[in-house]
Amino acid sequence: MKATILLCDSALVAEGKLFILGGGWSLTGPGLAPMAIALKLDVAWGETQDMHHWELYLVDQDGNSVVFDTPEGPQPVEVRGDFQVGSPQGVPPGADVPVNIAVNLGPLPLPPNGRYTWRLSVDGETNESWEASFSTRPSEEGQPQGIL
Repeated sequence: MKATILLCDSALVAEGKLFILGGGWSLTGPGLAPMAIALKLDVAWGETQDMHHWELYLVDQDGNSVVFDTPEGPQPVEVRGDFQVGSPQGVPPGADVPVNIAVNLGPLPLPPNGRYTWRLSVDGETNESWEASFSTRPSEEGQPQGIL
């Protein structure tokens, strides 16, 4: 499987197409702002009938999971889902079949002057190219800490 991951301000999947707003950034903050992750997965023809499981997880510069306190206790920042492609009409036999996924997140209160990476796993498989890293700017006087 091939995967492309892109950080953006907002993403949407409609009619099989991935619509991206404010895509391709790698620096944010120091104030709070939402973020999104646009995923394009190319599923091999022979795997289109199989169920697939994907996971995105956020790690810090040391590779540790980013964890926030929630009403249910400390939770890592993770998103996951499942999909099955099937054999779409019009796709030639043997061709990869694209699956587009849009993950929109609310503001994450990340500390300033940090480095973070979203890592993708599909069916337990990972790849260095399936990552999207970003940094948070140093805090400015009077600014709330987190993402902008």
